[in-house]
Amino acid sequence: MNKFLLSAFIIIIGITFIGRLSYLQVFNNVGEKVSEDVAVKAIYDYPERGYIYDRNGELLVANQPAYDVMVIPKDVKPLDTLEFCILLGLEKEQFIKNLNKAKIYSPRLPSVLVHQLSKEDYARLQEKMRKYDGFYIQKRSLRYYATNSGANVLGYISEVNERDLANNPYYKQGELLGKTGIEKEYENILRGKKGVKYIQKDRFNRDIGPYKNGALDTLPEQGKEIHVTLDKKLQEYGELLMQGKHGGIVAIEPNSGEILALISGPTYDPALLVGRERSKNYTKLYYDSISKPTYDRSLLAETSPGSPFKILNALVALQEGAITPDTKIMCYHGFYVGSTKRGCHCGGGMRDMTSGIYNSCNAYFAGTFRKIYEQFPTTDAGMDVWEKHMKSFGLGDFLGYDLPTGKRGRIPSKEYYDKWYGDNRWSSSYIISNSIGQGEVSATPIQLANMTAAIANKGFYYTPHVLKKIDHEDISIPEFIKAKHTTIDKKYFDPVINGMAMVYKQGTASRLQIPDIEIAGKTGTVENFTRIDGVKTQLTDHSVFIAFAPVENPKIAIAVYIEHGYFGSRYAGHIASLLIEKYLKGEITRTDLEKRMLEKNLEAEYAKPHSGQPFIINERVW
Repeated sequence: MNKFLLSAFIIIIGITFIGRLSYLQVFNNVGEKVSEDVAVKAIYDYPERGYIYDRNGELLVANQPAYDVMVIPKDVKPLDTLEFCILLGLEKEQFIKNLNKAKIYSPRLPSVLVHQLSKEDYARLQEKMRKYDGFYIQKRSLRYYATNSGANVLGYISEVNERDLANNPYYKQGELLGKTGIEKEYENILRGKKGVKYIQKDRFNRDIGPYKNGALDTLPEQGKEIHVTLDKKLQEYGELLMQGKHGGIVAIEPNSGEILALISGPTYDPALLVGRERSKNYTKLYYDSISKPTYDRSLLAETSPGSPFKILNALVALQEGAITPDTKIMCYHGFYVGSTKRGCHCGGGMRDMTSGIYNSCNAYFAGTFRKIYEQFPTTDAGMDVWEKHMKSFGLGDFLGYDLPTGKRGRIPSKEYYDKWYGDNRWSSSYIISNSIGQGEVSATPIQLANMTAAIANKGFYYTPHVLKKIDHEDISIPEFIKAKHTTIDKKYFDPVINGMAMVYKQGTASRLQIPDIEIAGKTGTVENFTRIDGVKTQLTDHSVFIAFAPVENPKIAIAVYIEHGYFGSRYAGHIASLLIEKYLKGEITRTDLEKRMLEKNLEAEYAKPHSGQPFIINERVW
């Protein structure tokens, strides 16, 4: 019996030791645990980042080879610093600074000493690296751009910072990740998975071969390619038209929510943020306080929507029974807010809905706005209903699109006005500017484009998005394929769309017609104020335009916002019409409009707050 117990005890002890050794060797010594072993060196093998293509299979972003000089501080031996710095193309002071930074990060883990050598620098340096203990060259994959457009939406990659390292243990110092745009939003898809080789060292710190005969080594997995919804040619053409102008353009396919173009001007060539000059170039772009090329106006610019907002007020009025399409309101060349008269450029006279829209009559929509609130026993009740209708078009909140930046815009609530005026101490006349898209309402260009898509669809929209395929497989994200319905019945859209079509036929955009394309649109002129030396100053108006086409079975909905662009049809309307023709026909027949936009720029307008030149207010349209 004692012999049996002794044998059992020995077996149990043996199994315990074998299990513990197995755990230590197989499970506990992988990944981070192996990397922390001072006798093991980890060498990472970085995969190529996934390619990015447009909706038609046109290449947007690929890769190019680059090389980082890496350092393991504790392995560095005395060297000819001056000679090494000449080879690296690095100042001695910077070399010392980078080396000290690497020592602080970790004396025994690799850090990047010099980023992104060119192929030529690599070829010259490679054969001499054997002279410098503790240094080696790590191959990288940098971005190559097959377009000089789309920097704001494609985004860029750069080295991880301390916050990135703290938030995600996958990354090591010196590695790259997407910082903005598509590169950031789809980082996990595009980056792939890095491989690793573990090298065993002896007690003299010499490499003696693969750790565990390479059993723990892994191969890199290349990043997946993605197809985005952008149309490369449309994006490039839009940015060409935007040269010398500040603003944002968003084009959407109404029946899918796919973003066809996302343009911010001024912009920059995305290739500027690749390579060893990236940091210097970014600093120059970021601190350009007038042009602000790194500021994405298509997603971030919260401006008053202007007259395009009249369309929504018309729809709310129809839905609530405040008016019919035949309701007439007299325009006396403007309307009154208390004792103050607000002007109107429609020419005056009796207006119904159609003529109110295509002549952009301020008085008609001010009267319509009042009629909405007259349907309710209190202003608060009317405000609740009005706010609900407006927000159903995606205004006043984030749309949920798949890009990592944006603004909410603003649809004011009764609480907002109670804070300003006091509860039950305000009426519709206090907020009458909202009737014409001024006042307290604001929207981003992508919200205006989405609103236009909802009108084109007669009451619903899909969440705007840029992802179309992953590795040639169509994506099916529920949020992107589920229609979101507005609170307006479908039957009320036809008279409004008819008025928008008349904008092109005989209204404020009649000079912008495109042969063989029926377009529905709406011009907008937005008052523009700033403070100069502490004084509120009115600047040149912003130009806004929304449109969709064809009127029947729309293929494109677009919003254009041009800072200091005068009337809606002057700059924004021209650009919208040209982009619609470019997308639907693939060519431009209105070369007169194109010539005007390519020749005209607004740089002198943008300099006026600094130059002291006078601003132009309410200038007539071309």
